[in-house]
Amino acid sequence: MEPSYLLKQLEFILDSDPLIDEVGFVHPSQFAAITDTSVPTEANPTGTAFWSRDHKLGISTDIIHPLYNAAKHAFMYSLKQYNTLTDLHTEKVVSDTSNVISSSYSLPNLEREVMKHSRALLLLSCDFGTAWNCRKQVVSKKQNVTLYFDELTLSTLVLSYSPKSERAWTHRRWVIKRIAGKSTNLQEVLKNESELAKKIAEKSKMNYRAWNHRCWLVSYMPKIQIIDELVNNRDWAGLHVADNSCFHYRTRLMSRTLEDSWYKQDSNESPSHTTELYQLWKEELTWSETLIKRYIGREALWLYRRFLSLCWIKHFAVHMGGTHVELFLDNELLLFRSCKTIPDNVFEDYESQAMFAATYIMWLIKQMDELQSMEIREKVGEEIEEVLNKVCPNKAFLWDLVRIKSGKC
Repeated sequence: MEPSYLLKQLEFILDSDPLIDEVGFVHPSQFAAITDTSVPTEANPTGTAFWSRDHKLGISTDIIHPLYNAAKHAFMYSLKQYNTLTDLHTEKVVSDTSNVISSSYSLPNLEREVMKHSRALLLLSCDFGTAWNCRKQVVSKKQNVTLYFDELTLSTLVLSYSPKSERAWTHRRWVIKRIAGKSTNLQEVLKNESELAKKIAEKSKMNYRAWNHRCWLVSYMPKIQIIDELVNNRDWAGLHVADNSCFHYRTRLMSRTLEDSWYKQDSNESPSHTTELYQLWKEELTWSETLIKRYIGREALWLYRRFLSLCWIKHFAVHMGGTHVELFLDNELLLFRSCKTIPDNVFEDYESQAMFAATYIMWLIKQMDELQSMEIREKVGEEIEEVLNKVCPNKAFLWDLVRIKSGKC
């Protein structure tokens, strides 16, 4: 089958079903089985190249290479034609070079050709930068909000088969920046973006690009959406306690509540807002402690605890005065003592828990002033030394150096 005909088939399927939300590549041995249940269509009379049903698209791996070559050739040719005509329109020059372009190809027609072929090409090669960039160029000239949402739809389709595509995630951020001041339902867009990133992170493990995108969205979220994200993400985080990216996202959300722009949203009700903020951080600290005690030996939980502790001391305990700092430190020492016990069994999680607890207190000592640091060392210095020597005897020299630098000889 001719590659150009395959390309026409693919583009016909995409045009006839704009609600396609997932694309995949199917091996011929599996393709035969699923095409038996597919109703033959005008776009796919033989059922050996494409499968489309229930807004899902399958492409046979047998045709990927010739199809890619055809899509690339069609795209580059149409892009060349488009750039030539654009230059002529811009410079308003009529010369013999205008004969290169057929009279049937007006600028709008060429724009449609470029968008059509680039869409097919990106479904076959998601990191083809020229295709993404030319789409930006065309959409930017139109200044039509609907076209921006079409770009989100396309990048979602690309992410369905390549969830770690940096180009696709970058394109989504470009779109959101462009519609931030134009769309009236930006909050709904941000909510959908956050949900999409969460779904992709669930399916694609260690997808830092998805989590990075989700963190980037936070800067556009209003106060009420920040709160919703914290509440809705809590159950998910409780089920993925080893996923540091998840807690990094919560770090970004919690940090947002401390930014100046957050306070400006409630300038008329600062007393109640301060109380609300205090309660929010207090609940997060309590929840963090619960997770640490429930899930033994999870480093991500202890790292998140460091962030919460530092912010709590800096933004709340110090300003409240009195004994708030001492009360907080006493609670952290109780947490350390509850986590330092190592049962006589073969599980290494308890040893990890004890080590994380001890290094957490050592880190906390470094954050305090000299007087508070001395008081903590006097209370638990020997206990920390005992724990570290027990769980990491091979690092005794390192612990000695740390103790010397922290002021205990």
